[in-house]
Amino acid sequence: MATDQQEHTPRTAPDRPAGGDRPVASVWTRPRRPRREQPALSREQIVSAALDLLDTDGLEALSMRKLGARLNAGATSMYTHVSTKDELIELVVDEVYGEIGVPAADDPAGWREAAGRCAHGLRTTILRHPWLAPALGGLGLTQLGPNAMRLSEGLLALFEAAGLPADEADLAVSTVSAYVIGMSISEAAWLTTVARSGRTEREWVRGLWPAAEEATGEHPQVRARYAALRDRDPRETRDEKFAYGLRRVLDGLAARIADGPAAGA
Repeated sequence: MATDQQEHTPRTAPDRPAGGDRPVASVWTRPRRPRREQPALSREQIVSAALDLLDTDGLEALSMRKLGARLNAGATSMYTHVSTKDELIELVVDEVYGEIGVPAADDPAGWREAAGRCAHGLRTTILRHPWLAPALGGLGLTQLGPNAMRLSEGLLALFEAAGLPADEADLAVSTVSAYVIGMSISEAAWLTTVARSGRTEREWVRGLWPAAEEATGEHPQVRARYAALRDRDPRETRDEKFAYGLRRVLDGLAARIADGPAAGA
């Protein structure tokens, strides 16, 4: 039996696709609005100001009102280019993707070095823009922009040139990306907490040691690891952990590539 809500649902307009056929709302899925002859603001100006606000104050601080105040412009000027805050974030995320070098696929034997550079570039970019980590997890359409597409195309071409079939090349891209983003999200959250404390990372870690060492009292293996790390630069420790995991991911892909195409059949 239909509910009252179902019975009173308006019919879908005849010129608009119904149900699951409708495009998902995104800046990348709708046509651009016609431009005025002399728009008050360009899309590039809006994205640049939003990026500056995000880098300064974080994702939670971004609003169309605050951005308008920063640009000394009304909402109407911005809505010419973006309809919602989510659309704005999509645009800024793609702008940031443009900072990551796209790997070249012209040297199949050098695939590992190229993939490693790209992975380190993605991590560096996320740590440079800590708000990017939750944005990547919270929006499902951040991969549709032109810069993200160029990066995906470059990585797919790289792994195919290395010897992976097309479907496995796609899985390889997902595997490397998931590792980098997963590790970098944790790092970005940690560094954001440190920054809010007003201390350096070394100072913050030094302040944690007494409580950490007390907590390891009945756990000798953990206590030994903490003791080994006590006087190390925490940034060096983070770099080492990331590099170790990336090497192991690439080791797995190297073993698969060495098996040849027939192994994936």
